[in-house]
Amino acid sequence: MTDHITTELTGGVLTVVLNRPEKKNAITQAMYAALSEATERARTDDAVRVLLFRAKGDSFSAGNDIGDFIAIGSQTDKPFDMSVFRFLKALADLDKPAVAAVRGRAVGIGLTLLLHCDMVVTAEDALLSAPFVNLALAPEAASSLLLPQALGHQRAFEIFALGEPIDGRTALVWGLANRAVPAAEVEATAADLAAKLAARAPNSIRKTKRLMRDAAALWSRMQVEGEAFGSQMKSPEAMEAFMAFTQKRAPDFSKAG
Repeated sequence: MTDHITTELTGGVLTVVLNRPEKKNAITQAMYAALSEATERARTDDAVRVLLFRAKGDSFSAGNDIGDFIAIGSQTDKPFDMSVFRFLKALADLDKPAVAAVRGRAVGIGLTLLLHCDMVVTAEDALLSAPFVNLALAPEAASSLLLPQALGHQRAFEIFALGEPIDGRTALVWGLANRAVPAAEVEATAADLAAKLAARAPNSIRKTKRLMRDAAALWSRMQVEGEAFGSQMKSPEAMEAFMAFTQKRAPDFSKAG
């Protein structure tokens, strides 16, 4: 599939590594396919008790690989067949604990993925952002449901509408993280939490998570968001935003209606 996603199962913990550091771990559709397989395996393989997401390099993820996303998205009339939606469905269905270790930037899906993790360890100086509106797009990964639930409407709206990053310390205070530690301690802290979860009664953990989440509601919201995201991708606003992104300038939405 791709060597940009690697996995390792040790002590009941399936570690999934974003391994594209030269591109700040921007995620391609091939990477989404590999992430889907790993997440589906975590749910169905009895040997897996915990799923741990981490990343190589100085960033957790820069979000979607914009060029890849536009190229593949423009070639299909069935966006829900794209690998990204397979991954989102796998996240919605996952009933085993998920842990994330976040250093550097976590942008777009790099942030919204964390909403599906049960424990998040972030570096104190990490920067988390969801700049969907900056790209004239719409939220994804059921984040329009989960982020307001976690932060309240005003803070969630600020993150979406302004697209400005919050640091790891703020993420902890606002409720997006369980721990905020120095960057050098992130992976060890996350691994320790994952090991503790793996040692707990597995069926009790799964039933607890199922009771706390509504998988059908999450997938339903993901589909509604997908329709909004898809329609925005074809909009003049998005074309201007993408052009500005490639030209490294601020977008001009003064003529958008």
